[in-house]
Amino acid sequence: MSRLTLLCAIAALFLAAGRAIPPPEEAARMARFVLHNCDWGALATLSAQEGLRGRPFANIFSLSDGPPGPFRGSGVPYLYLTDMEISVQDLEINSNASLTVSLAQTPYCKKHKYDPQNPLCAHIIFCGSIVKVNDSEADTAKKALFSRHPEMESWPKDHNWFFAKFNITNIWVLDYFGGLKIVTPEEYYSVKP
Repeated sequence: MSRLTLLCAIAALFLAAGRAIPPPEEAARMARFVLHNCDWGALATLSAQEGLRGRPFANIFSLSDGPPGPFRGSGVPYLYLTDMEISVQDLEINSNASLTVSLAQTPYCKKHKYDPQNPLCAHIIFCGSIVKVNDSEADTAKKALFSRHPEMESWPKDHNWFFAKFNITNIWVLDYFGGLKIVTPEEYYSVKP
């Protein structure tokens, strides 16, 4: 297959919801794009629960890096949490976690008939820690989350909800054949999705 034919085929594959997704050679942009287009992710912690202590434990969490729309994401995954949640109890003992987001939750992969495990159905794995946001960042987190998850605003106040963010230390991108690509947090935050 000629290089031009391959590039045309790739370009045709990367049209998502009327907006082209970044090409495979732009891994940092791909990571930002996938996170911004996902409303939830799988968060893995090390369990502190009886019978599971020290074992990996994955759970689904709603998230947002900013209001919907192009170029509106900050790249920071924000979450709305309560100490009553089992994974949050794990995080109180060890705040380290990994977070996986995938285009499989968007119409993109279904439209192209990609199985979620197909590398062309891009997914991003973040490693880092969960931290509560400070008062100066709480408004940003609230706008990011409530713009995508309006139901959150009506969740029971007696559950002591708080805003948190995933503090990214490592990023792996799987968006094409040939294995994972490593993106530094500096590269990640320096590009727009």
